[in-house]
Amino acid sequence: MKLDFQKRIAADILKASPKRVVLVEDALEEIGEAVTKEDIRSLIKKGAITLKPKRGVSRARANKIRKQKAKGKRKNKGSRKGKKNARTNAKQLRINSTRKQKEFIKRLRQSKKISSKEYRKLYLMIKGGFFRNLRHIKLYVFENVIRRENKNG
Repeated sequence: MKLDFQKRIAADILKASPKRVVLVEDALEEIGEAVTKEDIRSLIKKGAITLKPKRGVSRARANKIRKQKAKGKRKNKGSRKGKKNARTNAKQLRINSTRKQKEFIKRLRQSKKISSKEYRKLYLMIKGGFFRNLRHIKLYVFENVIRRENKNG
């Protein structure tokens, strides 16, 4: 027995897709006899015709991506939008780098590994942008300042 018409009418009444309309197996004969919208309405009231719940969009994938981003993943070149300077300001990077370097030489001076004269020289070199990073300044200090002291002393 073909019940496409009844399904379509029921969908129209319930304001849903015919795919969501479910016809109860026990009442198929009764549903087949229903011809008018009023007949279908009465069957819906009886519970012979029901509606499947709406299927939403799953958030599982979105949640997985959000967790990865919280860990700092998904930040490589293909995911980036905007120029390098727009993401992290070049000036701010330079400020942070020089502050780190100045803090390092300050600690060296306090621990008496370098003299005040050497501190001043290194300070001005940092100001002039001589050192690329903290590793570079450590290398320079070891080779030029500390090694020289060991040879002399």
